[in-house]
Amino acid sequence: MDLTSVRRVHIRVEGIVQGVGFRPFVHALATEYDLAGFVGNDTAGVFVEAEGDGDRLAAFVADLSQRAPTLAQIERLTTEGMPPTGRPGFVIATSVTGASREALISPDTATCSDCLAELSDPTDRRHGYPFTNCTNCGPRFTIVKDVPYDRRTTTMAEFPLCAECAAEYADPANRRFHAEPVCCPACGPALRLVNGDGATVPGDPLDAAVGWLRDGRIVAVKGLGGYHLATRADDDQAVSTLRARKHREEKPFALMAADLRAARTLVDVAPAAEPVLTGARRPVVLLPRRADAPVARSVAPGNRDLGVMLPYTPLHQLLLARLGMPIVLTSGNVSDEPIAHRDDDAHRRLARIADGFLTHDRRIHVRTDDSVVRVFRGRELPVRRSRGYVPAPVTLPWRFDRPVLACGAELKNTFCVAKGRRAFVSHHIGDLENYETLRAFTDGIAHFTRLFDVRPEVVAHDLHPEYLSTKYALQREDVELVGVQHHHAHIASCLADNGHPGPVIGVAFDGLGYGPDGTLWGGELLVADLTGFERVGHLGAVPMPGGVAAVHEPWRMAAAYLDEIYGEAVPDLAVVRRHGRHWPAVVGLARTGTNSPRTSSVGRLFDAVAAIVGLHDRVSYEGQAAIALEQRADPDERGGYRIEAAGPVPLLDVGRGLVRCVVEDLLASVDPSRIAARFHHGLADAVVRAAGAVRESTGLATVALSGGVFQNVLLLDRVVSGLAQEGYRVLVHSRVPPNDGGISLGQAVVAAARGVPAA
Repeated sequence: MDLTSVRRVHIRVEGIVQGVGFRPFVHALATEYDLAGFVGNDTAGVFVEAEGDGDRLAAFVADLSQRAPTLAQIERLTTEGMPPTGRPGFVIATSVTGASREALISPDTATCSDCLAELSDPTDRRHGYPFTNCTNCGPRFTIVKDVPYDRRTTTMAEFPLCAECAAEYADPANRRFHAEPVCCPACGPALRLVNGDGATVPGDPLDAAVGWLRDGRIVAVKGLGGYHLATRADDDQAVSTLRARKHREEKPFALMAADLRAARTLVDVAPAAEPVLTGARRPVVLLPRRADAPVARSVAPGNRDLGVMLPYTPLHQLLLARLGMPIVLTSGNVSDEPIAHRDDDAHRRLARIADGFLTHDRRIHVRTDDSVVRVFRGRELPVRRSRGYVPAPVTLPWRFDRPVLACGAELKNTFCVAKGRRAFVSHHIGDLENYETLRAFTDGIAHFTRLFDVRPEVVAHDLHPEYLSTKYALQREDVELVGVQHHHAHIASCLADNGHPGPVIGVAFDGLGYGPDGTLWGGELLVADLTGFERVGHLGAVPMPGGVAAVHEPWRMAAAYLDEIYGEAVPDLAVVRRHGRHWPAVVGLARTGTNSPRTSSVGRLFDAVAAIVGLHDRVSYEGQAAIALEQRADPDERGGYRIEAAGPVPLLDVGRGLVRCVVEDLLASVDPSRIAARFHHGLADAVVRAAGAVRESTGLATVALSGGVFQNVLLLDRVVSGLAQEGYRVLVHSRVPPNDGGISLGQAVVAAARGVPAA
């Protein structure tokens, strides 16, 4: 509408506009343009009424989008003319509650530069205060209990404002104007250090905790979304002790460095990675380890990368600055349990791991792990999407006609609630293998459905009948249930990530997923859109001797592949000699099919090759062997195994062909690092040729790549390059992980697409 012809306008702003300083921004902007009216929060977002000269109104509305606060994400801004009232002044109105909730909640955000300056200023009243925040930074999602986002609906409601903070909160010229978590040493949370017996340690908690860390002790630190376990990163005995107590044998630990300069002593930070590392989201970023990195061998054994993050709270900032060295900062849990976030639970579960607790009295309402990303061709490739990203929605170019709940997969679980054009993918829940994680899953669903006012009419789930997420879905009443095949959900997730409806050639490579034919899929070539798929190719299936045991013991997959290729004439390989006593029994299982489901999984192919070249016969965490194979690959090797697909099914013979080439090179004494590289290149080239066969029959020229195997950037880069050279448009993930953490988004869009099409 032409705003220059009106005197008063009603404005509706939707998106992430609560808890990001939007109301004070609007107040200041209205004052700048000499406008009257008001601004307020409600359950749909922000509402504004502004009155004044028409030209100034038009400029004001334009600047609402163009000059919005850094953390604001405006999805929609609508205007409607209305009669002027003549009332002077511009005020912030009382928040309005209502039946329908559309307002979005900001993710937790790293400490801004202004707050950091106060933190280090001896003359400032917040000097050294570990809970400093303002409208531009601080806790959001982890403290909010309900909407609209106001202090009374957060865990900060327990801390009444002192006179000085109240004055800042009410001052339109102050950057803490209506900053809901605002506090100071006089009225906010307090830090304390507790020893293993639960007694408070006297003196300055930070100084004492720093002393403990310097001495090589393990400290549980209460962060934004839960407790972390910290110890100095250069002390091999301290890190090894942490591994033993946490029952985490080999999986790499994340590191925290004080600043970008300190991070550069640990890893090579490419230009594209720098803004990810230093940005407001502050994920753990996987980057190449420096040869001279001052970290203990046991931090990331056998891994060429390190996961590094920078401080994202004032507490972390103060701790790292005083300590003067990087620390291990890993989730506060035992093995695969969810991260501890309640104080009593943390003390109960972590007392045998930590020597003490650096804690405080601000409650965490929602447990949230750190996010993990890789950087691929200048864009983020999420590995785990959680703190700093959630609950920002994945906004889509199409609508959900009915509210949807998607329950996700079993491993790396997330769930998703969706309505309108928004899909709210949850924080990382974890592997649904114990009561604590299942409780986190059900509690999270209850919180999200309330927070975003989603009353599911459709519930989507995986086809695997034994997944706990599937069992949960099947217990829901008065809903329409939609089962979505695992790999179709992967491709649909990639489509949603890119706002593409399909159809595409979908390449879904992962560990395992339940196939409609009764086998376990994982090396799939699909022609897919949001409504359905056709399986047009796949890796040839091989047995998994011992079932789940083959996932934990990759040498079993080596036995299955070698027996299928060579039979009784299996070559004299080290992997065979290492397991000679058990080899006949495992091969016997594979041949008879006893407890040996057949799988087309690329993940299990990686396992087999890793065992054959001597990297891992057994693994202590999911994907370990495949990661080791990627890490071992020689970056200077340009050759690759060329496997021609036989018959009409692309990829069918590729797995066995690649294994045969690996064995031939190994017998010829080729270095395993060159073999690993050739294997990656050969698989990538086979994918490109398989896509070509599908394009010939379908005419499709867009390829979507999804599944946990495509976290492997060596393979991903080779596949993307090969497809691009052949003229394909290639879709990869950048908003949700390609692994099972993105499955729930795929399930949601499939369930919606199978319903009545929305306008």
